[in-house]
Amino acid sequence: MSVFATRLRELRTENNLSMKQLAQAINTTDGAISNWENEVNEPKISYLVRLAQFFNVSADYLLGLKDD
Repeated sequence: MSVFATRLRELRTENNLSMKQLAQAINTTDGAISNWENEVNEPKISYLVRLAQFFNVSADYLLGLKDD
């Protein structure tokens, strides 16, 4: 599994969020969240930024470029 998919799933579950709740929070669909977590596709940069801001982490962390 890609670092991004793993970290997204970990952040979502650590925050007790369903895919639907996260999708609503960043203005996308739960299908998109599922696709990202299951490596069907990757988010556009705008969604990567929204995810980083929502979880208060860096985009580099989400992408596996940094570990903190």
